Parts: sequence; C-alpha cells; structure tokens
Amino acid sequence: MGVEEVKTAPQSPWQNPYCERVIGSVRRDFLNHIIVLNEKHLTGILLNYFKYYHHDRTHLGFSKETPFERQVQFEPENGLLVAFPRVGGLHHRYVWKEAA
Repeated sequence: MGVEEVKTAPQSPWQNPYCERVIGSVRRDFLNHIIVLNEKHLTGILLNYFKYYHHDRTHLGFSKETPFERQVQFEPENGLLVAFPRVGGLHHRYVWKEAA
C-alpha cells in the first residue's frame, strides 16, 4: 500500500497534536471526574464517552457541529427543553420538545 510508519519522539506532544487533543479532551471532560474500577469498567465507559463525543458534543473544527450530522432544532413557541443524560449523567444532550 505504500504506507510508511513515522515514529514520534517520546514526550513530544507537538509531533502528534490530533492524538494529544483527543487524549486531553478525554482526560478533562471525563476521566478527571470518575473513579475507574477495572479494565472492563474503563472499556465500557470509554465506549459510552466516545459515542457522546461523536454524536452529541459540538466541535469548533466542525463549526460547532458534531462529526455525525444531527438535525438542527429551533425553539418552538411553547417549547420545553428536555435534558438527556449522557456518560452516566456527566454530560447531557438538550432537545426542544413541544409543550403539552
């Protein structure tokens, strides 16, 4: 395939800024706020976090959109803002609903 591996120097975050950005986001948004019990627990909650990260969390690089497209919502005249907990309640997604 013609792919050539390029190794980065140890402790050189400027050589791989994309990876460092994701690691920093995971640490600040998530791992600093929970206690990990074991490897299985960590795997499960990281999968849950990455689902939130790609489907609900906005990104400045995508003009405050998510990597997976979602429907744009406008506030209805008699609207009610409903919070859907994500990542065990650590983060939320907010959706407008028509008031009954």
